[in-house]
Parts: sequence; C-alpha cells; structure tokens
Amino acid sequence: MLGDLLKDLTVPEMRPMNEPMIHRIVMTAFVAFVVLAAIPFVPGAEIGFALLLLFGGRVAPLVYLGMVGALILSFGIARLIPATVLTRLLDWLGLSKAADFAAEIDATAPDDRIEILSAIIPSNLGQRLIHYRHLLLAVALNTPGNSLLGGGGGLAFIAGASRLYSFWRYFAVVICAVAPVPLFFYLT
Repeated sequence: MLGDLLKDLTVPEMRPMNEPMIHRIVMTAFVAFVVLAAIPFVPGAEIGFALLLLFGGRVAPLVYLGMVGALILSFGIARLIPATVLTRLLDWLGLSKAADFAAEIDATAPDDRIEILSAIIPSNLGQRLIHYRHLLLAVALNTPGNSLLGGGGGLAFIAGASRLYSFWRYFAVVICAVAPVPLFFYLT
C-alpha cells in the first residue's frame, strides 16, 4: 500500500502532456543508477537485476549501458585519485600493510608492478592469476559474493587504483562481462 502511494506521489499519470516530465524522471533515475552502482559496496548489479525483473527485456539496453557506465566511472575516479591519497586513507583506516603495499606499488614503474605482485604470490596458480588478470576480473564481476570486495563498483575502483589495467582493455572486459544477464533478458 505504501509502495502504491509512493508511486502515485512521484510518478505522474501517463499522458502525452506529461511526456517531458516522465522523460526527465527516467533520465534522472538512470543517472542516479549509474552513480550509485559506481560506489563500492552499493549493490548496483542487484539494482539492475531488479529493474530487469520488474520491467523485462525492454530496459535491458538501459541497464546494460548503466552498469557499463558505472564500472567505467568507478575505474576512472580511481585513476584520478593520487596514490598518496589512497595510501593515507588506508593508513587512516588502520590498514598499514595495505598502505605500505600501495606506497610500494606507487613508487614502482607501471611495467614493473607485475613483478612485485609475482614476488608476493610466488605459486604457479598466483602467476597464472596475474597473467590472466583480465579474465579474472570478468569472472569476479559475475561471481555471486563479490560484494565482499565492494561489488562491481569496488572491483572497478581496485582495478583503476592498481593501474594494472589499461583503459581500453578494461573497457573491453567490462562490456563483455556485463553483457550476459541483460542480453538474456533482452532475448527472452
């Protein structure tokens, strides 16, 4: 009953004269979805999934573009934040080992960062995970329970902050990783 009341108060009646207002509401909701889904630990994929369940395949392209946009936004913001700020934040949170590691990674040339990770994770499996990090990211974005790492927004932020992913390769991973669920709803 409260949901119906809220809908009646916020969503205008569908009439031709209300079309511009409805368009603004939809676009505002889309922008809010992108911004919220980009924030680590906000369940953006679950919001998108709920939209797909509520509205079906008609909104699949919009949900797809929103999730891709959110993951790109989170990645881009992480790239813009200086590593010293992230190091201080980690130190302030009491994560001194992570802060030291972030400082060490930042002081290293981008090409040598893989070697530092290889020294930390010496096993054969660790080497393969580092080598196939793009595939690992695609799998992690689609794995239930990735909310422990911050969800899609958190994974995108970590990928951007690590500076181990070039933008175009990351973009290719994201457009492929996000596609299966919206594509399924769109085709069925």
